[in-house]
Amino acid sequence: MSQELKSIGIAGGGAMGEALTRGILAAGLVSPSDLMVSEVRAERRAELERRFGIRTASDNVPLVGFADTLILAVKPQVIGTVLAEIRSHVKPSQTVISIAAGVGLAFIEQGLGEGVPVVRVMPNTPALVGAGASAYSLGRFAGPRDEYRVRAIFEAVGRVVQVEEPLLDAVTGLSGSGPAYVYLVLEALADGGVCMGLPRDVSLVLAAQTVYGAAKMLLDTGEHPGRLKDMVTTPGGTTAAGLLVLEKAAVRAALQEAVARATEKAREIKQRGEL
Repeated sequence: MSQELKSIGIAGGGAMGEALTRGILAAGLVSPSDLMVSEVRAERRAELERRFGIRTASDNVPLVGFADTLILAVKPQVIGTVLAEIRSHVKPSQTVISIAAGVGLAFIEQGLGEGVPVVRVMPNTPALVGAGASAYSLGRFAGPRDEYRVRAIFEAVGRVVQVEEPLLDAVTGLSGSGPAYVYLVLEALADGGVCMGLPRDVSLVLAAQTVYGAAKMLLDTGEHPGRLKDMVTTPGGTTAAGLLVLEKAAVRAALQEAVARATEKAREIKQRGEL
């Protein structure tokens, strides 16, 4: 049991709150009795209690008195209300982690008051199956203890990297939106298999496992993707023929542009105050 994570409170019992609950408990970071989730819907609270054996609350104030680490897993539109609700109860000995998209560290720190350590995290939806990609930025008052806590929690649901806060928009454009790009590629690969005569269920499994295996191979070996691509590509062979089609269709450039455009959109939305 971690000595740095004695108790955890999660504000918000939605999909990401549940994913973090599952990952935290599976990793043994705390026991079920040391984890509390706040959720306004009574039926959802009952479901979380039944599924995980944790404590729940109908508002956020009990979380502050309970936990040394608070995770704000609420919609960006209500983050201001949550901060006002807990401001007078939070202490500098606690760590506040926000996953509210587009809500900056300065806004959260101002909402909580001087000295409260804040860490901002951008996770993605594969965290729901323990394969997330999360990036975090430390606030002005966050130190090694707070960084340890955030890494421990988000490593329980995937992989974690640190970036400077201005780069979190690029994280949104890459790993935040990226699963949708991959699903598009998966769908296209599976459709290609169907066109060549494979049953759709077989084609989907082969496409999904191929993408999963290729990603795992890169992560496990640390090899550059270009080198791994060359390992598969025999001169004059089938892979070379297929790659030529992709290069002619500018698939590489299209994916790069997708990340850039999504990043720009994240900045636009944040500036309009919609996140």
